Amino acid sequence: MNLIDFELRGEFIPLDALLKATAVAHSGGAAKTLVADGHVLVDGQPESRKTCKIRAGQVVTVEMAHTRIRVHAPAL
Repeated sequence: MNLIDFELRGEFIPLDALLKATAVAHSGGAAKTLVADGHVLVDGQPESRKTCKIRAGQVVTVEMAHTRIRVHAPAL
């Protein structure tokens, strides 16, 4: 499985924006389709909200892309 560490630049990032920013999806529309089709897990649970707020400490998994994204706060 591909592991991506993503550094959060604010309080949260919408799920579809995270998928696009990490190149798991090539566009925002593709990211929304991945979520709508049930291919995305947040902290091991299915997530159907395309713009749910992803915060530091959460893990997003896209099984069909064989990718896990660990979201963390910026280092101080």
